[in-house]
Amino acid sequence: MSSLKIAMAQINPVLGDLEANVGLIVAAAREAWLAGADVVLTPELALCGYPPEDLLLRPDFLRACDRAVDQLAARLEPGITLILGHPEVVQGRCHNSATVLHRGRRLGTYRKQRLPNTEVFDEFRYFTPGAQALVQEVNGVRCGILICEDVWHPEPAYQARTAGAELLLVLNASPCHLGKQHERAEMLGLRVAENGIPAVYTNLVGGQDELVFDGGSFALSKSGRIMARLPQFETGCMVVDYQDGDIQPGLVAPMLSEEAEAYQALVLGVRDYVGKNRFPGVLIGLSGGIDSALTVCVAVDALGADKVRVVMMPSPYTAQMSLDDSRAMAQTLGIRYDEIGIQPAMQAFEAMLAPRFAGLPADTTEENIQARARGVILMALSNKTGALVLTTGNKSEMAVGYCTLYGDMAGGFAVIKDVYKTLVYRLARYRNRLSPDNPPIPGNIIARPPSAELRPDQKDQDSLPEYDILDAIVQGYMEEDRSPRELIAAGLPEAAVQKVVRLLRIAEYKRRQAPVGVRITPRGFGKDWRYPITNRYADEY
Repeated sequence: MSSLKIAMAQINPVLGDLEANVGLIVAAAREAWLAGADVVLTPELALCGYPPEDLLLRPDFLRACDRAVDQLAARLEPGITLILGHPEVVQGRCHNSATVLHRGRRLGTYRKQRLPNTEVFDEFRYFTPGAQALVQEVNGVRCGILICEDVWHPEPAYQARTAGAELLLVLNASPCHLGKQHERAEMLGLRVAENGIPAVYTNLVGGQDELVFDGGSFALSKSGRIMARLPQFETGCMVVDYQDGDIQPGLVAPMLSEEAEAYQALVLGVRDYVGKNRFPGVLIGLSGGIDSALTVCVAVDALGADKVRVVMMPSPYTAQMSLDDSRAMAQTLGIRYDEIGIQPAMQAFEAMLAPRFAGLPADTTEENIQARARGVILMALSNKTGALVLTTGNKSEMAVGYCTLYGDMAGGFAVIKDVYKTLVYRLARYRNRLSPDNPPIPGNIIARPPSAELRPDQKDQDSLPEYDILDAIVQGYMEEDRSPRELIAAGLPEAAVQKVVRLLRIAEYKRRQAPVGVRITPRGFGKDWRYPITNRYADEY
């Protein structure tokens, strides 16, 4: 029987850098050819990067992509066949396409049939769906080509099978959220079982704004067993062997724990956002609290200690423990540490505003001034050095508006924006386990009750429910679209549900002004959360 060696090219293109991406794909194809591959399967829209969004509305961009396809084809080794993901214009309509390239020629093109328009996807805005199967014979093996969302529906795979396909090759740009790898394998397993043919699934890797693509490319036998898998969050090229009508056993990278998956997604998201946007380094306000501690660890692991600078900005309410722990953490990680007290700024604002505040009690106004003074300092240092300010707010705080506009929200990238507070603690312990002889996060930071330290003896739970309750409410209401009535019926405290839902809704105007940040859950406060700010809908209680 015929045999075929398929290389899964798990690459990390830079969106819009067509010349560099052509070089990247050519290099991956040569590596695969030297390893004995017959065909190389690239990710979805690998030529331009994913998602190109409104670049696809520019005719000049689409023309440049078309020229790049031919340039790439001319540079391939004569003995290799490449399946390339790229945008394609046909009779004035744009398609999400995959073209088979061999010996400088386009042998055939498949056009994606199922265009996702849910979660972070908006492909109907840009693409026209295809309607035809493409079965391309390579070395005597009939390969049915599909693109990403196609395999989440039964019809495209069945159409390929009835057109004669004996193997499915799937190009993907599937962003991660926790547990997504299991979902992909389960869904592709359904298509394999329905059609009785094996499949090879190549996924994109890398960060693109708030999205992180985790790779994890894999191959399924026709019995649905995973026969080969590349590691998540790493570039790589793996050759899969198809013989006697099925995928042969190969290397299978182990699955990651939830903490490892979340942490590596954050690291890759920061590395690519900073690197692809050419920032020289990052600045972080280190407070002695758990959120900034985790953010600093992610930044150091993503960029290296030499590109991370932290600033501790104590006020009269800052505990000595916070200062001690911040200094110790900076020393452990080997990063630049500065202290700039904000009391002079507090006094200046107090004097400036005293005539207008006369007779009015102190409240959150004075607390917010402290946060905004810190924001001014960080942004001033950013302007002087070119370093990007990383904010440290978590998903729990962003949900209920427990953050200050132009204060702790001031910055360019929100690292843990989609990380619940309960997960923040798990990730802090996970990171310490990675360095058991010299854990970077002091035990006091993990053990002490969380506090913004904006007034004497302040605790987060003075204003919010316990975080395990708060996070359960936010997840149910925001990610699962459950009504307050359903949340209460599920056993969550009625008073807490009422409070959290109210705060979540009135904080929408703040979230619209928050920096972009890494998405790791099925629904983050970003592309897939589009609630109106002006909104009087009354929830079901």
